[in-house]
Amino acid sequence: MHYPIKVPGAKPAGIVEVFSPYDGKRVGSVEAIDEKGAEQALKNMHELFRDRKNRLPAHERIAILERTIALMQERTEQFVATAVAEGGKPYKDTQVELARALDSIRICIDCIRTERGTEIPMQLNPASMHRLAFTHREPIGPVVAISAFNHPINLIVHQVGPAIAAGCPVVIKPARDTPLSAFALVDTLREAGLPDLWCQPVVENDIKVAEQLATDPCTAFLSFIGSARIGWMLRSKLPPGTRCALEHGGVAPVIVAQDADLERILPLLAKGGFYHAGQVCVSVQRIYAHESIARKVADGLAALADKMIVGDPADPGTDCGPLIRHSEVDRIESWVNEAVAENAELIAGGKRLSDSLYRPTVLLNASPDSKISRQEVFGPLVCVYEYSRLDDAIEQANALPYAFQASVITQNIDTALYAYKHLAASTVLINDHTAFRVDWMPFAGLRESGLGTGGIPYTFRDMQIEKMAVFHSPAL
Repeated sequence: MHYPIKVPGAKPAGIVEVFSPYDGKRVGSVEAIDEKGAEQALKNMHELFRDRKNRLPAHERIAILERTIALMQERTEQFVATAVAEGGKPYKDTQVELARALDSIRICIDCIRTERGTEIPMQLNPASMHRLAFTHREPIGPVVAISAFNHPINLIVHQVGPAIAAGCPVVIKPARDTPLSAFALVDTLREAGLPDLWCQPVVENDIKVAEQLATDPCTAFLSFIGSARIGWMLRSKLPPGTRCALEHGGVAPVIVAQDADLERILPLLAKGGFYHAGQVCVSVQRIYAHESIARKVADGLAALADKMIVGDPADPGTDCGPLIRHSEVDRIESWVNEAVAENAELIAGGKRLSDSLYRPTVLLNASPDSKISRQEVFGPLVCVYEYSRLDDAIEQANALPYAFQASVITQNIDTALYAYKHLAASTVLINDHTAFRVDWMPFAGLRESGLGTGGIPYTFRDMQIEKMAVFHSPAL
């Protein structure tokens, strides 16, 4: 499949070829933009939003999103096949992703129907007598959304859906590795009735073009999902008044108490660690298990890892697919070898299966100074560490400059509440893995893991302003 440029008035500046991360076969291509194309996309948004006659009323936004859901449901296999081919997430997991994306659009519709302003109390003192005040929500303005590769359908929906629901024109820049799903989604939105200028998908021929889009004064809101290095750099260059939300990665910790129900929890931890080959920002990476059960935890995870089918993501039976690039396999292989040289015990995996596949791996008691203990692996690797005191486990879990989702596994309510109170995380899951998420819940990276709160309702609010009216009348 080939997608021509989708920025009205712009000319293509080259072609980005898309290849399968699994076998290297060509999947498709999209036409790229350069600096002039970015200028045109920004101009389109600015002029569209400035002319209030072009605003889409709420009932039209609802109708467009409802028709989009219907069209996507008709094309389920097409969307799934495209996402599997370009991103490498296994077929069965991509089916779940598409179902989530459809639900995310439904949540956008719910936001339009239910989100509202509030009355501000007046007449509480002499100065506020004879006054009535209330707020109303309005779109913030043009949105630039920069996305990641690992959920090529649902991440795009999480950025584009709230923008459309809020009444904001949006430029969406998907990852260069996985642009096809984003272009297919925008085509579907346009077919459902969204005017072309309201959503412009772009891929760039130079990283400077992405920076140009994000930091232009006409951009009212930047939604960024990707690496911390790029995200914080872009934030430092935003012009005055531009708001932003940044979603980066983490090194998610799990604390397993001595009383944990391992039979029930280990399959969940294995799924949370090896889902999409570990290429998830809240993937289970560090497991702190009580010294009395640490080896049992490591051995149990190893047994589950060894049973996983690693291979072609298009095969419905595959559990763990490829890494997004061959260089990622090289990096993970290097990190694991380094950890083993630094006295980590290899319990399972630890080997490359091909240029694109790496076996799900379990290590025990890696050095706290190893890369795999201090940096986001973003690969199919779980490390188990022994602890003797709960406070020691919490201290180690909190020791890194990242904080996102964390878990505690216990049958003791006091242990659960204590860990919830003291773990540095925006969300603490009890008796579950760290990668759990539903699309209406808050989803926020803290410290170096991000800024602001994701989740459809929260992004929807970020893309609006709350404008207040104050009436002064003797009749009040």
